[in-house]
Amino acid sequence: MRIGELAERTGVSPRSLRYYEQHGLLSARRAANGYRHYSEEDVRLVSEIRALLSVGFTLEDTRPFLDCLRRGHSSGGACAESVEVYERKLKEIDEEIRALLARRAEVAAQLAQSCPGCFVRG
Repeated sequence: MRIGELAERTGVSPRSLRYYEQHGLLSARRAANGYRHYSEEDVRLVSEIRALLSVGFTLEDTRPFLDCLRRGHSSGGACAESVEVYERKLKEIDEEIRALLARRAEVAAQLAQSCPGCFVRG
């Protein structure tokens, strides 16, 4: 399939697909006329990239998941390298949550000091 069809099937712009290719996440074959040609596997890879990006993973984070799919696993998260990325991302999220809770507590304390009768939710 050509880039337009892959874009349509995955909901990703052709520009993004070329960007993924530039970063080595996709590798289009070239037809005799120079057009990019993609396979059904590429639909799966782009869907995996899109799903991971949507929950906060970086483009670089997606590599182990894509490699896992290319090795024939039914899930990009089935390989040890992918699990490591999941675990690292969870630690990052936990750190972000702790930082946000600390900031919230500080803002609530400032509100309580500035407005003793004000109600602080949460």
